[in-house]
Amino acid sequence: MTRQIFALLFVIGFMESLHAQASKTLGDPASNSDDLIHNIPHDLDRSPYDLAISPSEMYAATANQISNSVSLIRLSDHKLVDEISCGSQPTDLEFLDDQHLLLTAKWQGELQQFEIRDDQIILQHRWKIGEHPHGLAIDHQRHVAFVGLVATDQIAQFDLKKQQLTRKITVGKWPKYLTLQPGGKRLAVGLGGESKIAILDIPSGETLYTEPLANGTNLGQMRSSADGQYAYFTWMVYRTNPINVGNIRRGWVLASRIGRVRFDGPSYREAISLDAPGKAVSDPHDLSISPDQSTLIATGSGTHELLIYRLPDLPFVAQGGPGDLIDRSLQYSPERFKRLSVGGRPMGIHFGQDSKTAYVANYLLNSVQVVDLERGDITHTIALGGPEAKTDARRGMEIFYDGTRSLDQWYSCHSCHQDGGTNARPMDTMNDGTEMTLKTVLPLYHVTKTFPWTWHGWQTSLMDSMEKSVTSTMQGEEPSEQDKRDLIAFLATLKAPVNPFRNADGTLSDEAKRGKAIFHGRKAACIDCHNGAYFSDSKIHDVGTGSESDFYRGYNTPSLVGVHEKVRLLHTGRARDLHRVITDLHRPEDVNGEGELSEQEVSDLIAYLRVL
Repeated sequence: MTRQIFALLFVIGFMESLHAQASKTLGDPASNSDDLIHNIPHDLDRSPYDLAISPSEMYAATANQISNSVSLIRLSDHKLVDEISCGSQPTDLEFLDDQHLLLTAKWQGELQQFEIRDDQIILQHRWKIGEHPHGLAIDHQRHVAFVGLVATDQIAQFDLKKQQLTRKITVGKWPKYLTLQPGGKRLAVGLGGESKIAILDIPSGETLYTEPLANGTNLGQMRSSADGQYAYFTWMVYRTNPINVGNIRRGWVLASRIGRVRFDGPSYREAISLDAPGKAVSDPHDLSISPDQSTLIATGSGTHELLIYRLPDLPFVAQGGPGDLIDRSLQYSPERFKRLSVGGRPMGIHFGQDSKTAYVANYLLNSVQVVDLERGDITHTIALGGPEAKTDARRGMEIFYDGTRSLDQWYSCHSCHQDGGTNARPMDTMNDGTEMTLKTVLPLYHVTKTFPWTWHGWQTSLMDSMEKSVTSTMQGEEPSEQDKRDLIAFLATLKAPVNPFRNADGTLSDEAKRGKAIFHGRKAACIDCHNGAYFSDSKIHDVGTGSESDFYRGYNTPSLVGVHEKVRLLHTGRARDLHRVITDLHRPEDVNGEGELSEQEVSDLIAYLRVL
């Protein structure tokens, strides 16, 4: 899709709108029934995002993002035994032991602990831990949890015995996923907003070194090897090449990788390519290593499959890269590499103790799948609940996540949009009349209400924009009229995530209040263009940020809702923070000529922008 109408299709806001349908009561002790489990409607989509297995393999638990709930499955008979409401946007979870479970509730800003007692889940604790907590890693020996705080670029360290936050460590942009070295001395953190991996020394909190991922985007889950030598992870590569059939098929636009970095010292990252000619792998997300260290499995969420590798002899390559396509020794060696279709959108994955069984959280199928990796089939499908019939919006969500809709299934709409907003790389939109005029990906929030579309705003029909996106940027087949209606229905549900920078009651700090006055006042006059419910007047303006090479003149006023999430600002992405926008590239005095902002006024204005 055009990267901006690719910027018309993601899901996180859809989750927020549907969340309102579910009970938000934490720890509701209501008894189970056929229709309600802890007051969660049975016909509400669950959409499990992550999955954890208890140490004895007695239970599986899932973090369900549509229903804002945690489901509990008894594995001895593959039965769903309980479900409980949790904080908004549950993201990552892990067992402490067979009776206790930790969960990050991203939009709630909480770390939550649950107890399992007689096949029931009971909420024990909920701790405010920071801004948009995402990934989770646990030092079981020291009873310490580490949590990635995406909104503030920090790692939170939480003492579970003392039940207190002991420190926050600044690491870099978008620390979504992390993994702890066995023994607890070092922590690997995927910095999705900077396309690099950071290795932290736990005692000192110092970043020992970072390993860049050239052209990296969409960093996924991270896992440590048992010997503590490597941290493994998934990610995608975006190459700045024109979007055409030849470049896509060579892996020169978007491609998928599994990589690893060393814990013991700086060393160039190693990687393998996942994509086969004519049948690529889109949107790799989670991975798991078997207890006997013989096998690595990963979820290809965009191509509805599991990737199964024999780990000891994987052809990882460091300098020079692994090549643009899968190593042929893997492609033609079924004993070393297999692809297993599971349907839907496989996300969280975990090995069983026998190193032959995999448990998969399938987001779009509202289920947990039990897979026999040796036989290559699904032995059990455990339904978590959900409606009998799909809505138009749910069908639109399926299309959005479907990498098989693109040429040779290289990427999906989701590939260019993380968590309903933007990503970390400017991209070629192929929608402004020229090639290689890279632009940042516009967020999807309220996209049906913030017309016109594309950075230059020349698209005045959302339906036409979607069709062009599918057929041009994705080089896919023309969508049917029903597909387009479904996508429109999906887009209409998109809303911004909960803002983490407001006070607990939703009010503004004194600094942000002063910034609001500046935003609305004549000196800055931001409100002249950034107005209305979504801080966009839906008009085209030339404010001096363009260049002579632009095919169109002027730019569509971007919405400022959720601007704090961005790591690239303005249409080219050349600004890395709001301070540079306001003091250099898009100074209010250059737009309205009312005088230079003082240092305090700049600080106050940024504080206000962060709460939008």
